[in-house]
Amino acid sequence: MDTLLLMVGCGAGFIVAYHTYGRFLARKIFKLDVRAIVPSKALEDGVDYVPTRKGIIFGHHFTSIAGTGPIVGPAIGIIWGWLPAVLWVMLGSIFMGAVHDFGTLVVSMQNEGRSISEAASKYINIRVRFIFFGIVFLSLLLVIAVFGVVIAAVFTEFPSSVIAVWLQIPIAVALGFAVYKRGANILIATVAAVIGMYLCIAIGSRLPIELGSAFGIPGTGLWVIILLIYAWVASTLPVTTLLQPRDYINAWQLFIAMALLTVGITVASLSGKLPLVAPAFNTSLPANTPSLWPFMFVIIACGAISGFHSLVASGTTPKQVDKEPDSLFVGYGSMLMEGALAILVIICVGAGLGMALKLGDGTLLSGRPAWQHQYGTWIGAKGLSDKIAPVVIGAANMMETLGLPRIVGITLMGVFIASFAGTTLDTSVRIQRYVVSELANDLRIPCLGNRWAATTFAVLTAAGLAFATGADGKGAMILWPLFGSANQLLACLALLVITLYLKSKGGLGFLVTAVPCFLMLIITSSAMISNERKFLQDAMSHPDDLPKWLLAAIAGGIFLLAAWMIFETVRVMFRGRPAARSPQEQPEA
Repeated sequence: MDTLLLMVGCGAGFIVAYHTYGRFLARKIFKLDVRAIVPSKALEDGVDYVPTRKGIIFGHHFTSIAGTGPIVGPAIGIIWGWLPAVLWVMLGSIFMGAVHDFGTLVVSMQNEGRSISEAASKYINIRVRFIFFGIVFLSLLLVIAVFGVVIAAVFTEFPSSVIAVWLQIPIAVALGFAVYKRGANILIATVAAVIGMYLCIAIGSRLPIELGSAFGIPGTGLWVIILLIYAWVASTLPVTTLLQPRDYINAWQLFIAMALLTVGITVASLSGKLPLVAPAFNTSLPANTPSLWPFMFVIIACGAISGFHSLVASGTTPKQVDKEPDSLFVGYGSMLMEGALAILVIICVGAGLGMALKLGDGTLLSGRPAWQHQYGTWIGAKGLSDKIAPVVIGAANMMETLGLPRIVGITLMGVFIASFAGTTLDTSVRIQRYVVSELANDLRIPCLGNRWAATTFAVLTAAGLAFATGADGKGAMILWPLFGSANQLLACLALLVITLYLKSKGGLGFLVTAVPCFLMLIITSSAMISNERKFLQDAMSHPDDLPKWLLAAIAGGIFLLAAWMIFETVRVMFRGRPAARSPQEQPEA
């Protein structure tokens, strides 16, 4: 019953927050106006700028920001105890993450749908714009290269998910064609697409596909190549052809998966089969586990606040929002939905895992021993499959109480995770295309300014990083240890820009972002300094290991660039210097 109360209490908290604090922000702070001309209409081009119903754009935005973040982050973060993880997800989502996402979306919409880097130029100065571009480019480069490996790992771990994930593509294209070209009823088209998607899942559960080596390239590397080719195609097509409808049906997949988990938690709790087996506070942390402060706040990331969201909120989404008030539902609401997903993940690993855990030798564990088997060592140092496994097992256990066969539950979760990672991959490539185009136009390099050349550059640089250490495509994992803190640093910088935007409007409204920004700066700076110390120690212990020196150098460089941007921002805020405008005012390619 304690698990059911936790779920209901958190869900009610998110609903109350949306209708109170969210609406306060929309009406009193950002002052959204239904009559305002939005970029999707002012710059409509049928490719990137397309007015879209808020339900559809919600689906695109949510699945783009979610990825594996709200799954893997909380699954690791619970090692410090379920109570601090839940509190950070709740308070972080409501007062930091949702404000960050919503604010970035509004600022971008009121600046022709431009990126947060462009907004930094306008509200701070031009120097800051290029600093921000550097951090954003590196962050996206890592996301694109690593998420190819993430999806490849999911395909390898859950081969029954392969058919379902790839068959989503023709279903999405058919959905987009039916709705936008044939004027089909959106409800009927949605039902047909969702039924088709679940038929594919049923087929996939019976026909698992495993990709072996070919041409001297391991299966993981082949998947990375295939996925990057797919991302190039998806990111150059008009947004309504594939990206938007695929994200939309993936959103329905999420809603159905969350509904199944919610009902499973309810049934299992009422029958007394779902106690919280994870400790509220873990006082017996395994060796090598970092301290709760500041690392839990960085690791949970997307479940509470994530800088990557600012790239989506100032990338693809503002070019599709139909009217300003829709941004409350899309920006603030989607982050609360992500927080709700993170809570369900915490329950999956904190309670569902304890229902049953079958080991390789056939031993069956339950209760606290099952949880301890997974979390008896520092799970953050394990591979992706070890981090995802507790979620999948816990979710399948709870779905089994509803009569769903275990293999179906595992396939559902495998497809769910791979699909979300896929939407993040192709959205990231599209946003990187915007970044490259903006830079190319500023630097007067027209050959990189069009969408095909910019997308090719985005994909090739990611491929170069992915295959830098070998044919397995895992080269980006060299730099992955710095992504968590760099991602949260990006959130701080986005909050800085929003704070300057609100301050330019007058009044004390800027405090709603200034306070979260200050707190995040303390958290992120602590994490980055601690990580940099560790990176340098590792590099000095292995003087011939170039990747370790590269990691330390890039991490230190990002921190110095961010410190420079913060200095420039503080100077503008307290000296009242006029904000510089961007040197070019043309919409990106």
